[in-house]
Amino acid sequence: MARSHSIKRPPGQRPLRVGEEIRHALARIFARGELRDPELADVTLTVTEVRVAPDLKRATAFVMPLAGRNEAEVMAALRRSAPYLRRAVGREVELRYAPDIVFALDTAFAQASRIDAALHRPEVVRDLAAPEPSPGEDDDGA
Repeated sequence: MARSHSIKRPPGQRPLRVGEEIRHALARIFARGELRDPELADVTLTVTEVRVAPDLKRATAFVMPLAGRNEAEVMAALRRSAPYLRRAVGREVELRYAPDIVFALDTAFAQASRIDAALHRPEVVRDLAAPEPSPGEDDDGA
């Protein structure tokens, strides 16, 4: 019986575990300052998440420079350093094949800031502070 490839299944535990291992390895590499690219010399990077493909051959690392400074330059430097980082991760994480690493800017912080700003707008604060009816009260007054 042939298996249908059109059905999307949630990721298994192995890609999640490997993603966490790669995230920790990248964080150690960045902390040690092993990168030779001058654009990355004095940059503090946060690796927020690494998503690994089910076949473990490709990984997307979501990163954020400290305070979001020089995002475009940092992302370009990470793309240039990707082959070196792949080899460095391959030495630190025990896998049959070191995955290709693609870097993406993590936008979760910016999205959280937008949500926080929206929640602190005066009309939203007013609506959130509106008194709720007590459990015993009815709207019809009876």
